[in-house]
Amino acid sequence: MNRILVIGGTGNVGRQIVYQLSTTGARFRAMARNPDATGLPPQVEVVRGDLTVLETLDPCLEDVDTVFLVWVAPPAAAPGALERIANHARRIVFLTAPLKTPHPFFQQPNPLAALHADIEGLIAAAGLASTIIRPGIFASNALYWWAASIRDGNVVRWPYGAAETSPIDERDIAAVAARVLSEDGHAGGDYVITGPESLSQAEQVRLIGAAIGRRIQFEELSPEEFRRETADSWPGPIVDMLLTAWGATIGLPAFVTSTVSDVVGSPPRTFRQWAVDHSAAFLNPSASDEV
Repeated sequence: MNRILVIGGTGNVGRQIVYQLSTTGARFRAMARNPDATGLPPQVEVVRGDLTVLETLDPCLEDVDTVFLVWVAPPAAAPGALERIANHARRIVFLTAPLKTPHPFFQQPNPLAALHADIEGLIAAAGLASTIIRPGIFASNALYWWAASIRDGNVVRWPYGAAETSPIDERDIAAVAARVLSEDGHAGGDYVITGPESLSQAEQVRLIGAAIGRRIQFEELSPEEFRRETADSWPGPIVDMLLTAWGATIGLPAFVTSTVSDVVGSPPRTFRQWAVDHSAAFLNPSASDEV
């Protein structure tokens, strides 16, 4: 029977994968640098491991057939870690990005994309069978970007309100990952995952307002204004990457796939549903840790 190791099981997607695997009877364990602080369900086997300390990986990988990996360590650790994984596992499911998707939003160069491409190359060179999962923009970005402004008032100040994206709920990314981890037949799969609809950023803010019962005004910022307002709190390269990507999509619908339906057998959640399910986080700061 397939035995799974989840690396990155305490992140937004990894935690959902752990929850979903725990309801299916799958044989799996989760790796963490500090197993006592994961907050994962008590029935989940959590083992101590660190991608940067290679000797800790072998016990985690014992009797493991398939590994889920989201890269959460310095780039220099990748070659050694992938070699250790290849010594034990037959297949790896790697959460990366839509690097090859021919849509302007995904074709802007950035350091993270380069790192993901390098790791994909290492996976191929290691001889591992692979399944690549490429989610688009996460619905939960709305929490990090807009929740504080919405809690403080009724205005979101943001650039490129007309830029359209197709936000994907992390629960749906996890559903795809849990399915391909548990089933045969997905080796060689390369899955781009998006939400079910193309929505402008301004429309996403409106839907959040509808979910919490308030009208939220979207106030358009110029790129220069956005750079000034985020100068003390956001890394400059991230700001440049987002502005370039949003600007490149103006006038174009977002890229939308049917991957969730094809793999899981049910459609992905809409952004409206995500906003309803996470409405408390836009009203109460303490709720952000509970969604």
